Amino acid sequence: MRLSTTDIYAFQALGYLGTQLTAPGHPAAGQPGLGQTERWISSDDISEHTGIARPYLVRILAALTAKGVVKSKKGIGGGYALARKPALISLCEVVRAVDGPVAPLSCISLNWGEHCVEEDRCHARNTVYKRMRDAMLAVLQEFSVEDLVIDARQGVSYTHCLEHLLRPNV
Repeated sequence: MRLSTTDIYAFQALGYLGTQLTAPGHPAAGQPGLGQTERWISSDDISEHTGIARPYLVRILAALTAKGVVKSKKGIGGGYALARKPALISLCEVVRAVDGPVAPLSCISLNWGEHCVEEDRCHARNTVYKRMRDAMLAVLQEFSVEDLVIDARQGVSYTHCLEHLLRPNV
């Protein structure tokens, strides 16, 4: 598994959304539909604060909304909000929402598995590949959007990560 530009942008946007929670006692805290910890943030605001081009951001937010990571509300006063508290949204859920399977091969994917004629006999599949999958899943499950919020509150930008994305050999 490699991180993609989409993953990095999703992490940046979710970290920012996590910083936009209202405190108890805030005027928006008791409003119906807003609960006590969220407010709606426009895509323009997210784009402005994260540096993500709005058309690309909207596609990422749509994918996150479709998978229940983010909620959206149309109209005046609408926008986006985290679907749950940041600590309850694993990075595994985020990566799956924007990039699909975490597994390196479809024959070992837990959610998008495909049968392989050699799966019972393939030593690499049953040892190496499954351990790779399990290690990636374990790390991504261990961390949450709350970890991204820590960076966002400190003003850390993931745009520098884009310079370090691994590219396949051409």
